[in-house]
Amino acid sequence: MEQLSFFNIPSPCLGICQTDPRGYCVGCLRSRDERFNWLNFSDAQKQEVNRLCLQRKKRRQYAIFVEKRQAIQASLAESQALFNPEFDFEPVNESDETINRAANKD
Repeated sequence: MEQLSFFNIPSPCLGICQTDPRGYCVGCLRSRDERFNWLNFSDAQKQEVNRLCLQRKKRRQYAIFVEKRQAIQASLAESQALFNPEFDFEPVNESDETINRAANKD
């Protein structure tokens, strides 16, 4: 049994009507079917679409967060390698011959 609703459920459309590679709208994160059938949906279906859009938004935000965190960690590791000689330091083994040549130059 469907509960009566006293208020219209507004469309989540933000007016950015482009699709991402997965087929969801970049603005509201609805699928093609959800966008085209919005006016035919019952209030319960519209609420479900809004719930799904919110989940998609949270997943997208988390994916962006993880991507940025990985980029920062990679950048930090790279800068540590550049400024900390312990990471790339290889001692030079000088033979006795090299040391003797350097001593004879004096």
